[in-house]
Amino acid sequence: MSKNQKTYYDLAIEKGYSRRDFMKFSAMMAALLGLESSSIGQVAKALETKTRIPVIWLHGQECTCCSESFIRSSHPLVADILLDKISLDYTETLMAAAGHQAEKSLQDTIRDYKGKYILAVEGSIPLNNNGVYCCIGGKTFEQIVEEAAKDAYAVLAWGNCASAGCVQAAKPNPTGAVPIHKMISGKPLINVQGCPPIAEVMAGVLVHILTFGQIPELDRLKRPKAFYSRRVHDTCYRRPNFDAGLFVQSFDDENAKRGFCLYKMGCKGPVTYNACGVMEWNNGTSFPIKSGHPCIGCSEEGFWDNGPFYTHLTNFPGFGIESTADKVGLGLGIATGVGIAAHAISTNIRKRSLINKVNGKPELEKNES
Repeated sequence: MSKNQKTYYDLAIEKGYSRRDFMKFSAMMAALLGLESSSIGQVAKALETKTRIPVIWLHGQECTCCSESFIRSSHPLVADILLDKISLDYTETLMAAAGHQAEKSLQDTIRDYKGKYILAVEGSIPLNNNGVYCCIGGKTFEQIVEEAAKDAYAVLAWGNCASAGCVQAAKPNPTGAVPIHKMISGKPLINVQGCPPIAEVMAGVLVHILTFGQIPELDRLKRPKAFYSRRVHDTCYRRPNFDAGLFVQSFDDENAKRGFCLYKMGCKGPVTYNACGVMEWNNGTSFPIKSGHPCIGCSEEGFWDNGPFYTHLTNFPGFGIESTADKVGLGLGIATGVGIAAHAISTNIRKRSLINKVNGKPELEKNES
């Protein structure tokens, strides 16, 4: 490491953060990555000794919500250190440079960090009509992505647009929008799903690469398992209401005020893998379901075309492949009724036996019960 290259720890101290702040950040990142407490030191050492990861952050067909999410992380070090220093490489929406200076930053990073930089892409890539629907600096986004991906160490697809196409790729998809994985091959690729993804998830992926020198373990959709291994349904605080068959029937009914399950309002939590219910948003303040809105499945492929948002799923795995909320609720209701009846019968039998015993009468015959 040359004298001019600074580590993340150096940058944190320069920004005015204390050693305590830095260690809290390291502990938070270790926890989010699902590491043991003994690994906090490993994360801290990596941030102390390794220089920042060169990152090129491109924007295609998107609404910039991924960037908006990232800069609103609950921990200031995420935006102040990870994002602030990333912007010195290349990102159209946050870098100070513009025009030819911005283009020079892009080309310099590709040349100077060949095989070492990370390409982060926010937005889908339009392919129809030679890609004219998204052009930057006289080039189509398709051309820019191909050029930047060629010598990248790895590719990060930020959000549903880059990971699965999102609303741009929804039917009828007039621009021919495609996600990154349908255009780029032969490179390690991580889909950081969501619309947008959670800021700490985005930061966690970068910290994992920095700490271990490799991409994290991925699921079948190339999402990091540390954050996408459990269904929203499994970690939802309303899950007990689902199990009890207590559902919101309309957004303004009494059940909604009581915080009952939103499954019948179209909640896709039972088939959506994300960390929303565990990590929540804005420093753990809330997430869509907690705010009273059903999950729309934004971290899954083609969620815009996966049926109306406010129509509930006909079935899903969990209580048997063909279980539905209605059947679960009915089944639990019947089971509860049978249990109450059985309890009442056994209680009465015990009472009668006790009374007969006190009065000196013989015990009830077995067949009498």
